[in-house]
Amino acid sequence: MTTKPPGVYVTEKSSGVRMIVGVGTSTPAFLGYTTTPTDTPTETGTPPFTPDERRIPQPIRGWQEFADRYSIPALGTELAALLKKETQAAGDLKRIQVLQRCFTLAEAVYGFFANGGTSCYVVGFLNPDVAVAESVLGGNAEERTGLGGLETVPEVTMVAVPSLWDMTVAATDAEAPPAPELRNGKSLIGKVVAHCTAQRNRLAVVDAPPKLLVEPLKEFVDGLDSSDPDAAFTALYYPWVKVPGVDGVPRTVPPSGHLAGVWARTDAERGVFKAPANQNLRGVLDLPVLLSDDQNGELNDRGVNCLRSFPGRGLLVWGARTRSGSRDWRYLNVRRLVSFLSDSIRQSSTWAVFEPNDERLWATLRHSVSSFLTDQWRQGALLGRTPDEAFYVICDRTNNTSSTIDAGQVICDIGIAPVRPAEFVQFTITQIAGQPGQGG
Repeated sequence: MTTKPPGVYVTEKSSGVRMIVGVGTSTPAFLGYTTTPTDTPTETGTPPFTPDERRIPQPIRGWQEFADRYSIPALGTELAALLKKETQAAGDLKRIQVLQRCFTLAEAVYGFFANGGTSCYVVGFLNPDVAVAESVLGGNAEERTGLGGLETVPEVTMVAVPSLWDMTVAATDAEAPPAPELRNGKSLIGKVVAHCTAQRNRLAVVDAPPKLLVEPLKEFVDGLDSSDPDAAFTALYYPWVKVPGVDGVPRTVPPSGHLAGVWARTDAERGVFKAPANQNLRGVLDLPVLLSDDQNGELNDRGVNCLRSFPGRGLLVWGARTRSGSRDWRYLNVRRLVSFLSDSIRQSSTWAVFEPNDERLWATLRHSVSSFLTDQWRQGALLGRTPDEAFYVICDRTNNTSSTIDAGQVICDIGIAPVRPAEFVQFTITQIAGQPGQGG
């Protein structure tokens, strides 16, 4: 033994308690067109990404970083010069369309940070003059391209493709850009949704087709796949939004980037269990389509989340539904909460692998999961007067039998009661007539 002088000594020992830490919920991935400027400018700050770097998921932590890395100032200068020309040379009109397609991605990223986002990932497609096939959008997991590249980025919880409708057709030499192909758009949406469904921890933020009025939009939505589980991982927004433009040129763009920022802002202010609705849209000038209450109701029944303009309140997100018709997965916050809880528990329980599969392990798992869910209940994520009403955790002999133990499995059954949003608040007003007056 080491000889010590008289005194007070402190010995630290681990409590043995296994804590579950909540995972992040506010990191989107944006997929869209990107290109390099015709004239390479002198580097004045952060060097731009190379074409090979743009093809793989790149973390972006602010608008200025995105602008520097993806050559936005230089592309804006080139676009402004082309637009100022009195006569367009051969190929100028096509180059203008190519540059405008790149600014669709830039506006989405800017809208994300303007609405409260803090970090995102960007996956670029290097040929804005050609359409993108479903297989190209899916990409390759080994080469880390397209949606396949996002399989190696577990922190992504939203996937948006603001350039999706541009991807349905190739750029042309015509003065007006070509109309998108709705059939191709549906297949690309299906690819994005299939990726999110397979990953289970992220949702697809889908933009409605551009310039569609309400009746054509209802026909388009009715033609989309509404079966679960894919529909539960899909959030569709309408209409597009008019923005001032990151290069000072106003344009109408898909709202998915702005909505991803609203989701991140709601998560930071209230939590993932709060429906990301009744929130202001920042960085938006106007909506090209103004909806009535009846039109909003018809679209809401079809799982379309509407953007509305209300007098004195500005532009608001007025919907928080998935495209699922199931009671369990109808609301965005419920689907996102369950993904958050399951992902948090899974990632924080890897310590249990290769532990002795006995009552001590089961008790530790029960304690860890129950403590985590109790914290969520206290924050308001789960419904119930007591924790026992809000959730249950079963990990004992009833569900861990001899056969499962022999197979090397530990089973922990968890049930939760998520809080659903109050979409319809009803007041009853009764007029009482003929009451005697109060005399003096």
